[in-house]
Amino acid sequence: MKLLFNAGWPGHLLALVAGALTTLSLAPFDIWPMALVSVGLFYLGQRSLSPGQALHRGWWYGLGLFGSGVSWVYVSIHDFGAAPPWLAGLLTLGLVVGLSLLPALLGWLWARWLRQKEAPLSDALVFAALWLAMDAFRSWFLTGFPWLYVGYSQLDGPLSGLAPLGAVWLITFVVALSAALLANLPRLLAHRRGLVAALVVLVAPWVAGMGLKGYAWTSPLGKPLQVAAMQGNIQQSLKWEPGQLERQLVLYRDLTFQSRPVDLFVWPETALPIVMDRAGGYLEMMDNFSRERGAALLTGVPVRQPNERGELRYYNGLTVVGDGAGTYLKQKLVPFGEYVPLQDLLRGLIAFFDLPMSDFARGDQDQPLLMARGHLIAPFICYEVVYPEFAASLAAQSDLLLTVSNDAWFGRSIGPLQHLQMAQMRALEAGRWMIRGTNNGITVLIDPFGRITERVPQFEEVVMYGEVQPMQGLTPYLRWRSWPLIVLCSLLLGWGIVRHRAVGRISAA
Repeated sequence: MKLLFNAGWPGHLLALVAGALTTLSLAPFDIWPMALVSVGLFYLGQRSLSPGQALHRGWWYGLGLFGSGVSWVYVSIHDFGAAPPWLAGLLTLGLVVGLSLLPALLGWLWARWLRQKEAPLSDALVFAALWLAMDAFRSWFLTGFPWLYVGYSQLDGPLSGLAPLGAVWLITFVVALSAALLANLPRLLAHRRGLVAALVVLVAPWVAGMGLKGYAWTSPLGKPLQVAAMQGNIQQSLKWEPGQLERQLVLYRDLTFQSRPVDLFVWPETALPIVMDRAGGYLEMMDNFSRERGAALLTGVPVRQPNERGELRYYNGLTVVGDGAGTYLKQKLVPFGEYVPLQDLLRGLIAFFDLPMSDFARGDQDQPLLMARGHLIAPFICYEVVYPEFAASLAAQSDLLLTVSNDAWFGRSIGPLQHLQMAQMRALEAGRWMIRGTNNGITVLIDPFGRITERVPQFEEVVMYGEVQPMQGLTPYLRWRSWPLIVLCSLLLGWGIVRHRAVGRISAA
């Protein structure tokens, strides 16, 4: 057994497998105990290594995690970016290798500055703080990639009741802490020192999570709203073809005209594949229809307008017609899908770097929420819903959450299912209903407990009907955000560094 956790290839291969276990804990597999096993194996594999060895071991863990968890990137590059298989594979591998440097850095920091071999409880607490800090760093660095957090494994697990308290961040911290404490149980049982305290720290969050599951932190505001979400199922290869424009406009018009009477019509991201100022007559027609029905229509549409320097730029937008108002411009853009880093060098090399609408600009940070049927709606376009802090800043002002997406980029991969799971977590964190409208699935309604109440099949042209309830009040997370966790983790990491150096001086003496 020691061979598996010492330096060398057996340990690296185990780390590779351990990283892949996180993917099994998330959608669509949802085997939540695998998250504990994954983090526990990472922890055990780092416990006796030098900083350099720990860096290497963490990199292998990252290969397993991202190689399995973001394999859907290949689908985007190959199937819709027109890259040959070898190039799509090479680019996907490059992304995986780059992302794997972050678990490698975690391993090095742990071994070099924080590890405390003789204090199992302290060791586990500091390890959990570092794990969370690295996840938070990943959500910010180079615009962020907040994907594959172990906290998402608990959406339907025992810890889901903690989400309104501290979001996916708090759940991630508890999973990392629990995994390290379970790995340390043999040492705690052997020496008995700190055993009772460790058991309390281990058990208390799970009891709290289960006890708070289903607790309503928010309350209804007004009457429920009837919703119709149109899922057009437009093939990605046809979406931006000029000859397909009229067909798409007619499709969404007819789906709406033929629908039941509702309060909100929802069309997906870029449902109108034409800039808004050129769709004025069409939108006016839909505005008149919606007002006659006493409804609001919310649709994704590209927006062309000057920026603060007077330059004409394009934005990925979401606008309201009918009984409502407002246009929202997307703030969190997808690299290569909506903008190309170093575009002067990359554009023209392969078709993937010239995808339609891959030159969007970022919308302003201080945009007002959308208004529909007298309620404030927090809008999230596609990728934006995966950022917990960003989503919380809008959700705290809202009565209802809305996310629109076009997951046709990911085909039949696991990507859209992971994306949906993160949207469910945002609803749970905010204690608000969420409408999720997509081009080809997964179109759903999500209640304030993160549960799906209505759902239509993927890859079908269909209208989803359902009911949502505007909500008022703030969950503790919306009220306090991540500040309690930031303070806690900062104190733990500072204490860990001081204690590690003190033990090192004693050992040297």
